[in-house]
Amino acid sequence: MHRDLSFKWFFPHSPAAVWECLTEQEAIAEWLMKNDFKPVVGHKFNFHTKPIPKMDFDGIIYCEVLEVVPMQRLVYTWKGGPMPGVITLDTVLTWTLVAKENGTELRLEHSGFKGFKNYLSSLFMGAGWNGKIRKRLETLLNEKANATT
Repeated sequence: MHRDLSFKWFFPHSPAAVWECLTEQEAIAEWLMKNDFKPVVGHKFNFHTKPIPKMDFDGIIYCEVLEVVPMQRLVYTWKGGPMPGVITLDTVLTWTLVAKENGTELRLEHSGFKGFKNYLSSLFMGAGWNGKIRKRLETLLNEKANATT
């Protein structure tokens, strides 16, 4: 069993504004999770959230930056499991920004969900990405735009 997630969203904000929200630690913490991210290929970082023991998840997402093309593409691993050193979810997250008239198209691909348990995880994560997480990103972009006007 294998599943990949793919979403395409439009934000009426510049690629630079969207890129900032995807790559600055403080901004990422506001719309996604607490982190120690740096947009540098090879940088290993973590996201921190509430553990879900029933899903064998310790609350830490272990990541490594694989690709950075400023204001166009950001790729990093997204791994998790029940404890440090035990990885049961091994996926890749790809953000692609496309400048459009009056804004930015943001594509999110979260690929590599393998096996039944990870298939179930992908259902929950897909609903989150396309629901509350997208909304929090949109809210942050709007707040930043309003603060500069």
